[in-house]
Amino acid sequence: MLIGLCGGICAGKSSIASYLVEEHRFERIYLERTAATPAVEKSASNAHVPSAQPGFTDPEYTFPNIDALLDFVTLRWKERWVTTDIWDDKVVDALLRRPFFLLVSVDAPVSVRWQRFKHRCAAYNLKPPTLEDFVLRNDAHLFAPGTGLGALFERAQLKLLNSTTSKPSLHSALKSLNLSNEARLRPSWDQYFMQLADLAAHRSNCMKRRVGCVIVREKRVISTGYNGTPRGMTNCNEGGCPRCNSATKGGADLSTCLCLHAEENALLEAGRDRIGDKSTLYCNTCPCLTCSVKIAQVGISEVVYNQGYMVDTKTAEIFAESGVRLRQFSPPREGLVDLSLGLPEDTITPSEASRLGDIREILDDADFVRPVY
Repeated sequence: MLIGLCGGICAGKSSIASYLVEEHRFERIYLERTAATPAVEKSASNAHVPSAQPGFTDPEYTFPNIDALLDFVTLRWKERWVTTDIWDDKVVDALLRRPFFLLVSVDAPVSVRWQRFKHRCAAYNLKPPTLEDFVLRNDAHLFAPGTGLGALFERAQLKLLNSTTSKPSLHSALKSLNLSNEARLRPSWDQYFMQLADLAAHRSNCMKRRVGCVIVREKRVISTGYNGTPRGMTNCNEGGCPRCNSATKGGADLSTCLCLHAEENALLEAGRDRIGDKSTLYCNTCPCLTCSVKIAQVGISEVVYNQGYMVDTKTAEIFAESGVRLRQFSPPREGLVDLSLGLPEDTITPSEASRLGDIREILDDADFVRPVY
């Protein structure tokens, strides 16, 4: 595994790299920079302000170009490596082709980064630039036409906002985020099929909620479905379902809804004969009461969902009685994550935990409802 950390000056790349080294046995790896040192890394007198103590860089793990670095890591891809030397598009293009690479961007408010840079300057008895100069240099570094690095950061699979004020709080957030999770490189089967369900949900035309579903048997997709009005009718988002287009409260007047649910569409597409035994239904939302009885009827063995719904308790009771295993799976966090807010150890929010508590009382069999990781 190779994690590349990119971001502006004093965003926290080195701190995160050090955390990975100290807590998860990563090794720092370095790529020589051939371009001139950008002004944003210099003091008021234009002296370079180092980001680490002199002599910290390990010559054994320092490489003259990206090809040499990749040749080295490719032979050792099962080991853990981290670098902050993401210099340009060429480097990113080469790294992103490899299945063992994860690009993570790190950012922080410019005022926070300026304060950090001032402390760095003070450590070397250098005068820091003014805030105005720092902002101008930062803009040139990130947004200059043709050479700015800001566009590289948008290519990251995970984007961290690091405005934390202490290393303990940063480490606590990183621990919950679990950057070293191998599923970030190659999704597990649960993650893979749940992502397919999320993709199917993007085809939904229901005005109330986007839901996607995938039915799988022996790790092969049998059918997919998303919610919306039946074939031949006007799409829900074009006025086809009066209930969904009238701001009706959730759970009310369900009998007047004309939309087929994602699970229903997937079941209709597959048919009982194709579903057979040992099939799993993945849905990005816990099935409703109506869908749960149909799922049980066609012989689905397991239902895996991501987000909770208002009738989870009744759904769980039906599945418990009919012998359908129900569990929740939430994939690793992606996109933008604010580290200063902290990350919960459990993926269920307090409100969800309260609402789902009676499910766990009903379904106390560990083989039936698995814990959420």
